[in-house]
Amino acid sequence: MGAPHPSGAAGTPSDEDPDHDNAAPTHHDSARNHHHNHPASVHPAAAAVPAAAAFLSSEHDPAAGARAGPGAKHDAPGQLNFACQRIAPLHWRAVMITLDHVTKQYKSSARPALDDVNVKIDKGEFVFLIGPSGSGKSTFMRLLLAADTPTTGDIRVSKFHVNKLRGRHVPKLRQVIGCVFQDFRLLQQKTVYDNVAFALEVIGKRTDAINRVVPEVLETVGLSGKANRLPHELSGGEQQRVAIARAFVNRPLVLLADEPTGNLDPDTSKDIMDLLERINRTGTTVLMATHDHHIVDSMRQRVVELSLGRLVRDEQRGVYGMDR
Repeated sequence: MGAPHPSGAAGTPSDEDPDHDNAAPTHHDSARNHHHNHPASVHPAAAAVPAAAAFLSSEHDPAAGARAGPGAKHDAPGQLNFACQRIAPLHWRAVMITLDHVTKQYKSSARPALDDVNVKIDKGEFVFLIGPSGSGKSTFMRLLLAADTPTTGDIRVSKFHVNKLRGRHVPKLRQVIGCVFQDFRLLQQKTVYDNVAFALEVIGKRTDAINRVVPEVLETVGLSGKANRLPHELSGGEQQRVAIARAFVNRPLVLLADEPTGNLDPDTSKDIMDLLERINRTGTTVLMATHDHHIVDSMRQRVVELSLGRLVRDEQRGVYGMDR
């Protein structure tokens, strides 16, 4: 998938279709024309950090401890408690992500990248986004980040009406979304510690808060003994753990994981999925795009499947293929 890149794509709308795979053109009625504001460009300092990982902040959610529902274990300020928590039943949960009749038509493609897609994802859900190359997965995630605007339809993430956001408010949206990518996108000249800390520095976190929180999250992902290593000194699985720590260091409401196990062996992939499950149990909504049917089949979480831009399946406790 072609998720937003730190070069600035995360904040710049594009007329090129990131999901286009030379599929046969199909007719699409684009009679509806809605006006949309253009996303803001990424600040140069923030552009050095992959996509939304630079924009994590906790100020958006003063009631973060309540996200997991009644009976959840609350964290002390500045602490990241990954202990298994009691997650609220679905009928207690608020909707976190909504796509309402969303269509995205790129000028470079004859067919829409997304075609009248309707999806609601509740707070605290773990959802797999699947489909072949060119199905619309990249576009789906870019729209959630306000890296692109829909041609028609409405998108909401938490309290944000994404397609109505003015440019100056787009960074606020990205403060509630963490991103993890297949190719890690670490800053190669910075240590493990500094990669995670930089995600907090660019949003103005105080040094004392950074020095308290970063060691905690590195311990959580199993890297407390490698804080001073550079990325090239780590294995692929360890680099992905750094990327997850960076994405989650400030407790986002939503974690977008774009093929996070795509470059990893099966055993390492299982470790990464265990970590994502632990994060999900804290109340964070996880949306993971993947082609790995073994992971999807074994976890039996909700599955949202796209094909040629259309939603073709939305199944609780789903598997990768409908015939499996």
